[in-house]
Amino acid sequence: MVNQKNKDILQNRFKMENINRSGMKLKLFFGIAVLLLAASPIQAKPQFGRALIFDENWRFKLSDVKDGAQSNLDDSKWKLLNLPHDWTVEGVYSPDKASCTGYLPGGIGWYRKTFTVPATEKGNKVYIYFEGVYNHSEVFINGVSVGKRPNGYVSFMYDLTPYIKFGQENLVSVRVDHSQDADSRWYTGSGIYRNTYLVYASPVHIDLWGVYFKATNVTNKKADVSVETTINNESGKAANVLVSYQITDPVSGKVVAKSSKNIKIESNKKTTSAQTFSIASPKRWSLEHPNLYTLKTIVTQNGKEIDRNEQQVGIRSLTFDSNKGFALNGVWTKVKGVCIHHDAGCLGSAVPREVWERRLVTLKEMGCNAIRLSHNPQAPDVYELCDELGLLVMDEAFDEWEFAKKKWLEGWNIGAPGFQGAASYFDEWSDKDLGDMILRDRNHPSVIMWSIGNEVDYPNDPYSHPVLDHANINQPVQGGYLPDHPKAERLGVIAKRLTAVVRGLDTSRPVTAALAGVVMSNETDYPFVLDITGYNYTENRYEQDHAKYPKRVIFGSETGNGMESWKAVRDNEYVFGQFIWTGIDYLGESGLWPSRGFYSGCLDFGGFLKPRGHFRQALWSDKQVTYIGTYLKPENNNLSIDAWPIWNYNDGQIIRVVCYTNAVKTRLMLNGTQVGEAKNRDDNTGVIYWDLPYQKGKLEIIGVDKDGKQTCNYALQSSGRPYSITAQTDKSTIKSDRGLAQVVVQVVDENGVPVMISEDEVTCIIDGPGKLLGLEASNNSDIGNYNDNVQRVYHGRLLAYIQATGEEGRISLKFTAPWLKEANVTIKTVKQ
Repeated sequence: MVNQKNKDILQNRFKMENINRSGMKLKLFFGIAVLLLAASPIQAKPQFGRALIFDENWRFKLSDVKDGAQSNLDDSKWKLLNLPHDWTVEGVYSPDKASCTGYLPGGIGWYRKTFTVPATEKGNKVYIYFEGVYNHSEVFINGVSVGKRPNGYVSFMYDLTPYIKFGQENLVSVRVDHSQDADSRWYTGSGIYRNTYLVYASPVHIDLWGVYFKATNVTNKKADVSVETTINNESGKAANVLVSYQITDPVSGKVVAKSSKNIKIESNKKTTSAQTFSIASPKRWSLEHPNLYTLKTIVTQNGKEIDRNEQQVGIRSLTFDSNKGFALNGVWTKVKGVCIHHDAGCLGSAVPREVWERRLVTLKEMGCNAIRLSHNPQAPDVYELCDELGLLVMDEAFDEWEFAKKKWLEGWNIGAPGFQGAASYFDEWSDKDLGDMILRDRNHPSVIMWSIGNEVDYPNDPYSHPVLDHANINQPVQGGYLPDHPKAERLGVIAKRLTAVVRGLDTSRPVTAALAGVVMSNETDYPFVLDITGYNYTENRYEQDHAKYPKRVIFGSETGNGMESWKAVRDNEYVFGQFIWTGIDYLGESGLWPSRGFYSGCLDFGGFLKPRGHFRQALWSDKQVTYIGTYLKPENNNLSIDAWPIWNYNDGQIIRVVCYTNAVKTRLMLNGTQVGEAKNRDDNTGVIYWDLPYQKGKLEIIGVDKDGKQTCNYALQSSGRPYSITAQTDKSTIKSDRGLAQVVVQVVDENGVPVMISEDEVTCIIDGPGKLLGLEASNNSDIGNYNDNVQRVYHGRLLAYIQATGEEGRISLKFTAPWLKEANVTIKTVKQ
């Protein structure tokens, strides 16, 4: 059963993460669940026809090759690789590159692949489908251009049929132009960085993303279901088909509803047909029980099946109220969300599904229940995992509209900015890009709102308005009103167009946007054409705007990590939630060199919970949790939410021990003796602390309830010198076809205690049917080589990504470091 399995996974993972770093039992320290969600998607992403993964054996060259699409070009010396592929992360960090995109290079690259379409497919359609290519791509088949797409985040498809040589060898070529490599405020990557499919289909078939599922009037007794299917007739003559549906129960697998309808499609036209029916006693999709039904759509013609689609769908109800906030299935719920970008540290933007799986599981254990996909459509794997895990999604289309934002080149908010970006093609492509996002993602129950933009209204970047001259706007703006800048009223004009696109394709979710300059935007139509309004870092506007605009539904679309930002949500019923910046450390938006990226995440580059993640867990989790970190006592009495769990100092040094907890009261113990008085939880700062002289040994925090009974604990142990390496894999068996194992490598002392202050350089040696995708230590200032098998640990730890290469067998891993005992791991690869 999907729900019980997910529940067990989360419980097991929580237990492992909640074990402290005392070093008593190292195997429990790593915090990686052995078993994660096993399911691969039951339907390939194009959602029609017979879709075959098309990722293997591409040739690649990082150069703008003349005649790169021609069949007679010799590409035998080009690099042979499998997709997904991000060439930027393979580059060299350099201070002469743009800080906004992580001091890494872009460029122009060519991909080529030869393939044969069987002669038996003649008479059928042949398409190629890309989940994402960054960016300005152009696709060729046998030397003929079939289309261009400038947006690097949307999924798209081309019809190859007119140019296919059936029964013979064909050549597909893709030119990717990321020569403007300072075109984003964060890391983008470059290349065909998501999966690709070759699709065979009958001339009469379900259209791309052509099935639309919607549940209404959901009660405990029944749910009314509407399914619309668009059929594309490319046969050259009118066609009569029967469209049938079956919905199967998420637990029993039994068919609980079915329907069918005959429709006629004119030649070379598309026709949309809707059918409605009911499901009795629906098992609703929720955060705790993410039930997923299977919707089967079958198209038959003259009694013969010509197309079939299967996808998972959920039944749930959404309520947004200007006074009471947000309800899922009638249960009023605070949205505890994080914003995330699409990279994974040393892997760049080519991120395997298993990596996202581990990260999202960790965020949910932290107490997070929602993900904002900042600031673009992301990989289909992410949405599917959110469906399966029970995480809400804010799906976002754009970071800029008709004008480019500032892109920092020499460090975050430092120096003169650049102005490359997606604005160059917004006017031409925005309706299409937004519409494709809606069509692709609208059947995901996790998606609860559509965002048409992020901070496009940032005052004077570029839009301006006379209200910026007012002294009481509580939002400082350098220079005040700039009359030579674009008028802010344009925001309302564009928002009306974009919201119409969304509502023309889906009316089951609200349209929103993340406003950075709400004071200015309030003088335009922008917030008033939205269904719900996101506020970025303007919590001081919640109360007055709620009073002034009583019908406005308000939430924190982007907020800081601090206690005050959370209390503004927690203590105001009408504010339904927040999305903190950020969930996971990400490449780009870097500070002064050397800096790989932005380091405010609750998780680090390797997906491990950071101290501020423990702080967030103490605020959000329904379970009793506690954590301690330490640092030298500061002169300014600072209470940090970034205190690492280190207990190694000089004897007698005064150390500040900070505790993040949701326990009623906590006791601090040093070598079995209580330190000072037990302390109550501090609801003002979320942090309690003790200052004490350092003494080697075991430091432990014990959380208790109102009756003094222990509910949680966390302990640190002083370590000795680095002595050996330990390694633990999340999976001892992986599938031979690109299965992934994530191996945690830890430096420990002679007693097995983690050495947090270790900086040893570890080498990974692999034998067998596997390869190293990367070593990630999560050190933001380490801008060395991430393309070899050597990496220096950070806080005594790193993560190794090991991928199977296609054969069955055993992958043998050896991790070594000078003067340390090595660690060995064996991973079995099997066909599935």
